[in-house]
Amino acid sequence: MEGLTVVSYSLLGTLVGAVLCLIPSLHIYNFAGIAIVIWLRVRTSIPYFAIGPFFMSMVVAFSFINTIPMTFFGAADESAGASMLPSNDMLMRGRGRDAALLSGVGTFLGALILIVLTPFYYHVWTYVNVILDRHLHWVLGLVVVFYVMSEWPKGAGRGKTPWAKFREAWRNVFAGLVTFVLATIVGLIVTTKPLAPPELSFQNIMPVFVGFFAIPSIIQTLISENKAPLQYKTGYLNADWADVGYGALPGTIGGLMCAYMPAVTVGVSAIFSGHMSNHRNLHQASFEKPRESGTVVDFHTPEMYYRQERVFLIGGGVNKILYYVGAFLLVFVLTAMTPAGMGRGGLNIMLKPVFSPEQGDYFVMAATVLFSAALSMLLLIAFTDLVIRFLPKINIRAMYVPILALIIGIVFVMGGGWIGLLVCAVTTCVGCIPVFYNCRRSHCMAVLLVPIILNFAGYGDAVARLLRLN
Repeated sequence: MEGLTVVSYSLLGTLVGAVLCLIPSLHIYNFAGIAIVIWLRVRTSIPYFAIGPFFMSMVVAFSFINTIPMTFFGAADESAGASMLPSNDMLMRGRGRDAALLSGVGTFLGALILIVLTPFYYHVWTYVNVILDRHLHWVLGLVVVFYVMSEWPKGAGRGKTPWAKFREAWRNVFAGLVTFVLATIVGLIVTTKPLAPPELSFQNIMPVFVGFFAIPSIIQTLISENKAPLQYKTGYLNADWADVGYGALPGTIGGLMCAYMPAVTVGVSAIFSGHMSNHRNLHQASFEKPRESGTVVDFHTPEMYYRQERVFLIGGGVNKILYYVGAFLLVFVLTAMTPAGMGRGGLNIMLKPVFSPEQGDYFVMAATVLFSAALSMLLLIAFTDLVIRFLPKINIRAMYVPILALIIGIVFVMGGGWIGLLVCAVTTCVGCIPVFYNCRRSHCMAVLLVPIILNFAGYGDAVARLLRLN
């Protein structure tokens, strides 16, 4: 009977997560917070052991289905760096379906990798966890240094004057540094002085992330004139086994990194995994000579460029599910060295007050991951074809107006009322800097990274006193 209940709630979580994830710019953690509040009111009628499978399957479905709003509607979240740019490029070439399904293939591959790595979690990572736990402050510091420096000048020297060339080369760097500093200030404030009421403490950071990621993307869409071209639908996937192999290793390394390290999201780890797979035997683009004199010179893009897109999307899918699902699955790795598990992530924080894993739960959750992943992959294919069918008829800008109102309502109810809206407004201003000045959105993650580094290093209280936040 318990097995049937677990399957039923896994199926329910997958379907609920898949449908809700189709709403652009709404994160699954927003709905998870609402679900927790509802469960607290009706807990007597829902089995306790069904909580884990239900929320796990919701997150699995999100890892697959959130590819659709990101690809076709430009709805970004903190994982956007794993697929956003290649997806947008492929969408404008009429290959949005390929982009969504390539990411889905990577996500499904990541679910299998999660289960295959089970012996590693129990027999290797437990020792790694003991060693690294006391060194996380400087390890996270190196992560921050790398991803900030990896955006150093990208300008091509365009401009008629030295000042114009300097501005072209450095404006995105300056914008990234400003975003990083402002996000750090916001993080020091909200982590020192919680804004949400005590009963909603698990949603304290929600207005911050909505402002950093969701609303700026909506503003960008509302003022944009771009329309997605007609999308092609083929009966095959434009990739081969070599692409899957090339994307698996960097995606796994990046995914495990962000699944274990606090505040390192998939957008940050995608930078690391992207550097691993970038420019693999990539030949320079070249101009082909005209076939007839007086005709236009053709620009030739090597096939390896398109392979890089495919590898990045597959690796991003692996990265994404290891981040969202792996961080929660590690909560259930209970050993003598990790009696409370090794899990990280927002879902773990939200469920801690109402749910604790027990010995033997890991294998139930692993089965839930496989069941939900198989169903979510089928739903991804069906929903992608459905979106492609109706995309020419959808007014995306008009669609975002009620979504913006819904997001504001969720922030008001779940995020602390008017104070939550004020915080969201401030972080929206900061989150708009990467959108309009062409720097990485991952700089906004300084809101958690810097306070966590300071606290791990033992300087959090001193900095709070210096800023008069205590």
